[in-house]
Amino acid sequence: MTEDQNDDLTNDKNEPQETITRVTGMYKDWFLDYASYVILERAVPAIEDGFKPVQRRIMHSMKDLDDGRYNKVANIVGHTMQYHPHGDASIADAMVQIGQKDLLIDTQGNWGNILTGDRAAASRYIEARISKFGLDVVFNPKITEWQASYDGRRKEPVNLPVMFPLLLAQGGEGIAVGLSTKILPHNFIELIDASIKHLQGKRFTLLPDFPTAGIADFSNYNDGLRGGKVRVRSKISQLDKNTLVITELPFGTTTSSLIDSILKANEKGKIKVKKIEDNTAAEVEILVHLPSGLSPDKTIDALYAFTSCESSISPLGCVIEDNKPLFVGVTEMLRRSTDNTVQLLKQELEIRLGEFEEQWHFASLERIFIENRIYRDIEEEETWDGVISAIDNGLKPHIKHLKRAVTIEDIARLTEIRIKRISKFDIDKAQQKIDALEDQIAEVKHHLAHLIDYAIAYFTRLKKEYGEGRERKTEIRTFDDVDATKVIIRNTKLYVNREEGFIGTSLRRDEYVGDCSDIDDIIVFTKAGKMMVTKVDTKTFIGKDIIHVAIFKKKDKRTIYNMIYKDGAKGPSYIKRFAVTSVTRDREYDLTNGNKGSVCLYFSANPNGEAEVVSINLRQAGSIKKLKWDLDFSDILIKGRASKGNVVTKYPIKRVELKEKGVSTLKPRKIWFDDTVQRLNVDGRGELIGEFRGEDKLLIINQSGVIKTVTPEVTMHFDDDMIVMEKWEPKKPISAIYFNGEKELYYVKRFLIEQEGKEESFISEHPNSQLEIVSTDWKPMAEIVFAKERGKERKENLEINLEEFIDIKGLTAQGNQLTKDKVNQINILDPLPYESNEAVHADDLEVVDEQEMSKSNGSNQDQDRAADKPNSSEDEDEDKDKDGEGQTTLF
Repeated sequence: MTEDQNDDLTNDKNEPQETITRVTGMYKDWFLDYASYVILERAVPAIEDGFKPVQRRIMHSMKDLDDGRYNKVANIVGHTMQYHPHGDASIADAMVQIGQKDLLIDTQGNWGNILTGDRAAASRYIEARISKFGLDVVFNPKITEWQASYDGRRKEPVNLPVMFPLLLAQGGEGIAVGLSTKILPHNFIELIDASIKHLQGKRFTLLPDFPTAGIADFSNYNDGLRGGKVRVRSKISQLDKNTLVITELPFGTTTSSLIDSILKANEKGKIKVKKIEDNTAAEVEILVHLPSGLSPDKTIDALYAFTSCESSISPLGCVIEDNKPLFVGVTEMLRRSTDNTVQLLKQELEIRLGEFEEQWHFASLERIFIENRIYRDIEEEETWDGVISAIDNGLKPHIKHLKRAVTIEDIARLTEIRIKRISKFDIDKAQQKIDALEDQIAEVKHHLAHLIDYAIAYFTRLKKEYGEGRERKTEIRTFDDVDATKVIIRNTKLYVNREEGFIGTSLRRDEYVGDCSDIDDIIVFTKAGKMMVTKVDTKTFIGKDIIHVAIFKKKDKRTIYNMIYKDGAKGPSYIKRFAVTSVTRDREYDLTNGNKGSVCLYFSANPNGEAEVVSINLRQAGSIKKLKWDLDFSDILIKGRASKGNVVTKYPIKRVELKEKGVSTLKPRKIWFDDTVQRLNVDGRGELIGEFRGEDKLLIINQSGVIKTVTPEVTMHFDDDMIVMEKWEPKKPISAIYFNGEKELYYVKRFLIEQEGKEESFISEHPNSQLEIVSTDWKPMAEIVFAKERGKERKENLEINLEEFIDIKGLTAQGNQLTKDKVNQINILDPLPYESNEAVHADDLEVVDEQEMSKSNGSNQDQDRAADKPNSSEDEDEDKDKDGEGQTTLF
């Protein structure tokens, strides 16, 4: 083997040779041609009429076959194949999709169900015809531009003259080569209103409306352009304490897919479901049965968080214009569609005007021809040219008022008039016909001169004739994000080996901590003063001598940690209070001063900011006189976790003992109710309900006469018929006037809630019983408006002080009869003034808030100057310089 051959082998081994073949000839453009074909001829609708080619050809074929009766879909599909160069299955599927939108096609037979996802019957079993609306707005051969079909045998429309924003009404979706489109459906009536506003020069806003109804948040809709997002939810309500009912679906899902997602979440332990019943027929009804003791409110949020009950849709407005893809928002789509409709209406009017003028022209010629007996002038003519010339000469004295010149074709038409018609010719009727044509011409010219007004009237007519029953189905809401960690079912047990420093779900022989889920974060503190937040796992090493383990709540400002630690082996002891709101997962934080040998002497975690009293016991050393004293954590300010703290003592501490449990040092939580999203919040959105401590309850009364007290939580859901929601005062009576359906009389009752947290009805259970008014005022007033009885004078309105009318009785008491007379109306009036004598709550006298206290620098000499920002969420707070802090020795 030669050296050159060796070199070649070496090169082959070290550097593999690539062969590049350039595509030439017909192959060069094949992929581009294919991509263009898919984009233009299959996947993306045209902006002019809103149809994809297959949809346009289906509608054209249905018009060809239209005789007012139903046609077999298989017959329509076969006819469409004369225009569409693809298989019958794709045509049938496209036709079913159009039919299910219930706009252009009048269907008969089993066309499937968009709610359940059931498919339509075979095309040989179902029938269809063009709907009245479709005939009205889609077709007009006189203003349609035509082209040859794919095989050249027939003519098909380039675009149908659609005079309605059809694309936005039906929506459209398609995937082509290199791009896709997803245009969401919009409400029929709202589209017409928007078109009218555009013609009037006013602004308008368009939001989707889905045939499956549901609830949707369009905050980030972005006009249907790329980058927008729509969140859709099913409508879930509480049927009873152990049953939820789903009555509306999010767009893009079916009952089958929704139930499957719930079952999968149940199998994974995200939620707990006992049984699911699908009772869907004409309307959606899915019953979700829950195990006893499970919160329905929490389960509703869990359904939104872990199942298809909530989904996100990303719209993408892409259409074809001038054989090119165009990315455009729905507002611009509507403007272009409306402007196109105006132009089509103009063309229609111009064609109609031309037809009327032609009719008027020939009617006038006919009258002149017969009235002046010009037909007699042709009796002696022997040639056709002589006949034409004779008639032309006979007409000339009488045609000065005509709007155009007389042509040979006009004269030829006159020769075709039958003798019978000439003999029965009525001059008055002929003039009436001409006058009617002149009125029609004047009307069309008026419409052309006022084209915008004519277009507005056209859209108004469409709304009046076809808008009934097409009201908005999807409810517009703004959603709060569901925190998955707050609603997930914690079905995994967490264990800890404190001595060895391990936590995890597999340590079944060690100490049980509590239930958790696989998405939870766990916060852990060790005796060395270290802290770490880590994800739940089977087994994780944290550090030896664990003193506290709990599920970590991000942004939790109310859980306050109280701590006393020794700084180094021989340093002083410090006391500190802090919250942990945000950390980096799996990073170890040092809560001490960082010196070697530091150790935590006392630690407590307080979910509501409680501040206990502890006893400090010192070791006997030297001349120490006071070996024991009490220390109140409420005297210590709440600061960031990086705070060094205040000095307790410079002497060694023997032990720290809990002497007295503490009360909360935090302000009561202010809670608001946001009516837009029907949720409670602590962010100041909506109406302020009140300030709540841990033991305070929320009073809720529904129109159905159901009353309950609950602990306020931001995850709560509320019934649509809720009429009262306020902070509950146990000693404050509730007054109600209700109609007793059994006795057919009105009753008054006043009562107190006897059992907290229990849902009870305070009106009779008869189906005709109904609550008239309810008041939580101390001294409520009501006005009775009596009905006028036949033969009697109407009684004057009566004002009643309900406090004097009836004493406070039990919740289940019937109450006192209001009146025997017929009542027309009962009104609630302004209450009488009343000053409550209830004792002031101890916490109202002096409230300490962690944020307000941290602002009072210099007002307390025990304050640590190293950490002025309480609850710091920045990790850099941990690395602040801790030297030079002001210290005050407590002993």
